[in-house]
Amino acid sequence: MSIDSKSVAVITGAASGIGLAVAVRFAKEGVAGVAVSDINESGLDETVGLITKIGVPVSAHLVDVSKLDQVQKFADEVIEQHGRVTHLINNAGVGLIGTFEQLSIEDFEWLMGINFWGVVYGCKVFLPLMLDQDEAHIVNISSVFGLIAPEEQSAYCASKFAVRGFTESLRHELAETNVSVMCVHPGGVKTNIVKNSRVGEKTPDDWKLQGTKLFDKIAKTTPEDAAEDILNAINARNPRLLIGRDARAISHLSRLFPKRYLKIIERLNGHKMSLRKK
Repeated sequence: MSIDSKSVAVITGAASGIGLAVAVRFAKEGVAGVAVSDINESGLDETVGLITKIGVPVSAHLVDVSKLDQVQKFADEVIEQHGRVTHLINNAGVGLIGTFEQLSIEDFEWLMGINFWGVVYGCKVFLPLMLDQDEAHIVNISSVFGLIAPEEQSAYCASKFAVRGFTESLRHELAETNVSVMCVHPGGVKTNIVKNSRVGEKTPDDWKLQGTKLFDKIAKTTPEDAAEDILNAINARNPRLLIGRDARAISHLSRLFPKRYLKIIERLNGHKMSLRKK
């Protein structure tokens, strides 16, 4: 669905990064309303302040997307305050550092609860409301790690591959309806996801600092550029979006060299993606 003055956008994980940038970008389109959610209250307040200055109605909701009851309450509040939902951006996500052996089952379940179940819950709860509209659009944020699977990213890759598969299946199911569906695969976007990530139960403490430095080095795309790409793709009804030159290159290499893409990517980048000392 094209974005217009009647649109009401719902964005999860909107306290920072891509979610914040997308929320602000929607507001700049002069939409009828923006509903933002996160568990970070101070960050959410900042997002609301930015949107308020633009002059668009905005509501803030403290929501843990891994909890179905909280997502349902979120949807109820959005309808009460805005009357409808035309755009859903399931953006909330977290990172987890460590090898599979270093992660506990609780670590794995925590990440899957937010990155995967948060997307499923969002779609399940908001879809019936969106089917009532003339046109609507669902955007699920996967990752370049929904295309490739480097070591030490078993949980994150599992969640992002799952988001990709779920989204593509949902898109096919809804192809003849009023609801368009898009899966987004950002490459390195300058956000705090690594800085704010959880360290596995048995992961060395210094890995987080190493990971943050590595991510800062390779992340070239700004959240604002990512938001611009996302809104343009919504207006174009694009079902699949790769954000950043790195994401486009990785997608290409993974299809050309499915057995050895990681070594090729590392050689082209001039560094290992692993934090382990080998």
